[in-house]
Amino acid sequence: MQLLSDEVKGFLGNSSMIRRMFEAGIELKRTYGEDKVYDFSLGNPDLPPPPEIKKAMLEIAEASDQPFAFGYMPNAGEYAARTALAELVSGEQGVSVAPENIIVTCGAAGGINAFFRATITPGDEVLCIAPYFVEYGFYAGNFGASLKPVPANEDFSINVDNIARAITPATRAIIINSPNNPTGKIYSKAELLAVAEVLTEARKKSGRMIYIVSDEPYRFLNYDDCDVPSMFDVYDGSVVIGSFSKTLSLPGERIGYIAVNPALENSQELLGGLTLTNRTLGFVNAPVVAQKLIAKCSNARIDLDVYRRRRDLMAQVLTDAGIEFILPSGAFYFFPKSPVADERVFIDALLKERILAVPGRGFGLPGYFRLAFCVPEKTIADSAPSFKAALDRLA
Repeated sequence: MQLLSDEVKGFLGNSSMIRRMFEAGIELKRTYGEDKVYDFSLGNPDLPPPPEIKKAMLEIAEASDQPFAFGYMPNAGEYAARTALAELVSGEQGVSVAPENIIVTCGAAGGINAFFRATITPGDEVLCIAPYFVEYGFYAGNFGASLKPVPANEDFSINVDNIARAITPATRAIIINSPNNPTGKIYSKAELLAVAEVLTEARKKSGRMIYIVSDEPYRFLNYDDCDVPSMFDVYDGSVVIGSFSKTLSLPGERIGYIAVNPALENSQELLGGLTLTNRTLGFVNAPVVAQKLIAKCSNARIDLDVYRRRRDLMAQVLTDAGIEFILPSGAFYFFPKSPVADERVFIDALLKERILAVPGRGFGLPGYFRLAFCVPEKTIADSAPSFKAALDRLA
């Protein structure tokens, strides 16, 4: 008796490599102890939230005896939260954004799914730049679209010619993730303007909107004071999707947003559709406590210097081991080149030395692997002999 759909059964057979490594790490820690396992598999921020969060939570708790304190909220979000988010997005994008242009969502993932539900017709294609976040394919596939990865340049910058060649009449959107997971790359304004020019020409020919979905949960994690360009300034058919999982170390609160570019013609139609899909996908509204937190704390931040020190330490460990990499400008990942062509062989060698990393093919680029450095500095420093031992195993 078949219990699952053929599609989901296939997904389970190729389940997330990140989660597999995370689960392998749990077993290793049981065997060797927490301090003897170097788990760089999952981008789960370990820093406590900023102190503003605790203060706000106590204030929310004090008001919890009021009627409807945790009742249903408008599907688009509480107005106080939307107002705070509009101020935040206006500052980041350099464009005045009204609260009415904001939809509060169950994290960035909930936002992307709500957006695709509102805009995708089955058979559409969604482009993304490879390497890319592994879940994008599921998000597009949920609504009958196919994900079409477009290879980046060797330095992980955008190859605009590849994007131009990938566009077809079925192209509905391109996801731009900057700072990027898994590479840490921050795309320049010149790159984004070139992409916008290609999309503008393509939609003139087809008569159909091609959106840029700017996935920005890592915007704040910018270690070298690079310019993170405003997507609203670059392209009218853009939406910005963000969250507070990394900025405030609140991944389990599932709070994010969609901001629609005010320059988009007939943007109210899209916003109406997003409000509907945010409800009908079963979210109803984003978590109430998290919305109240964001209304009070949207400008709070974790200490960026902690991650900057970890990045620099990881760079030193990899350099000393002789592993080739491009220093990430943002996010909290390294995406080094595997010392052997099949990175799974190296991943196995690392695993034997109690290091957990994720194969690059899970991100659409074999021959590389991902390391998440949102772990204590001691874990990074202590892993150095194990990286060298893994290379010795291959030798």
